[in-house]
Amino acid sequence: MGVTICVGGQWGDEGKGKVVDLLCESAQMVIRSQGGNNAGHTVVAGGRTFKFNLVPSGILHPDTVCVIGNGVVLDPKVVLAEVEQLEAAGADLRNLVISERAHMIMPYHPVLDRLEESARGDDRLGTTFRGVGPAYSDKVRRIGFRVGDLQKLRFLEKKLDFVLPLKNEVLVKLYGAPPFTASAILEEYTDYANRLERFIRDPFPVVQGALARGERVILEGAQGTMLDLDLGTYPYVTSSYPSSGGALAGAGIGPREVTSTVGVFKAYTTRVGYGPFPTELEGELAEYLRERGVEYGTTTGRPRRVGWFDVPVARYAVGVNGIDSLAITKLDVLDELERVRICLGYRSKGREEDHPMANISHLKHLECEYLDLPGWRASTREARSWGELPPQARAYLERISELVGTPVGLVSVGPERDQTVWVGR
Repeated sequence: MGVTICVGGQWGDEGKGKVVDLLCESAQMVIRSQGGNNAGHTVVAGGRTFKFNLVPSGILHPDTVCVIGNGVVLDPKVVLAEVEQLEAAGADLRNLVISERAHMIMPYHPVLDRLEESARGDDRLGTTFRGVGPAYSDKVRRIGFRVGDLQKLRFLEKKLDFVLPLKNEVLVKLYGAPPFTASAILEEYTDYANRLERFIRDPFPVVQGALARGERVILEGAQGTMLDLDLGTYPYVTSSYPSSGGALAGAGIGPREVTSTVGVFKAYTTRVGYGPFPTELEGELAEYLRERGVEYGTTTGRPRRVGWFDVPVARYAVGVNGIDSLAITKLDVLDELERVRICLGYRSKGREEDHPMANISHLKHLECEYLDLPGWRASTREARSWGELPPQARAYLERISELVGTPVGLVSVGPERDQTVWVGR
């Protein structure tokens, strides 16, 4: 059945967790391809809410093999806490695989994250202080520690003897912070090694075997296209590649295996942290949408900024990811509005723009051109088919599909699995 890539089409938090969980009903494998515990997915199943930071959302399907891929940076403490919570809830983790190539977050990474962000002053980025950026930086510098190092503790100790003095010099001399000791880190990570041993594997034969058998594989990304290190609103981006190209690299899969790419979009738009946000709302309407949509970060609890649906962003995401199907989430959040708006394009310095510009200054100081549509003033939460949606809600979705140039494949009208409209089924 090939590979389905599930990507976020906005600034993250689009509801990918629920979409991946739904797609896994017909999948044999799901791979988390990038990011760290600076992102999270929420899945509601059987009236229970599960929050994931590193474990793939497909873990709630006991027959689905779930892989934490090589593109992820993994905090062992966080993944072990998730494992304990899931097993306490009765989840079967026999099919959880952690790639030996995935990089680890070390104890000094969160500390450096906070110190570096503080040093930026007014130019701070709004990081989550989870150490994700510094871990990816060390990966690129080739001084990172990989999960596979937990299976070779003497090698880990030798590498620590080289790397830790470099880190302590920055901590002590630049920031005046206390140093770390190699013995304490080695003791901590030896414990992680013993507890994670059952999950650590080389995923190449596992993944390639699934592809050879014609199984359906889902690639689950974190964050969203507009936070991509190359394609997003740099420097207000994440430290990895949430695009479809990044998903393939982070999972170790070639492009010829891809059969479809699902782009997940909220029926409106949100983003967390600093950076440009063309359709951002303020005031009572923003507060209403934030509270009704429970727009607070899964990982951090930070309130999300909210705005109208942005067609230029959506078209851009479709283009750079090869998206062939839209998954629209949280349509029900708009149920009570008398009017809904769609951003058609931008005007910047007298010029019309139809996509997010690379120049952050231009993107911050632009005007949006809006299309106003009537709201439906009726609940969509009970809809289970296209025809059961209010006519104005269908018109809103059809207009988005037409403007973006991509069909809508599913619509989420609530957090539960069954609160979903599959279009065309």
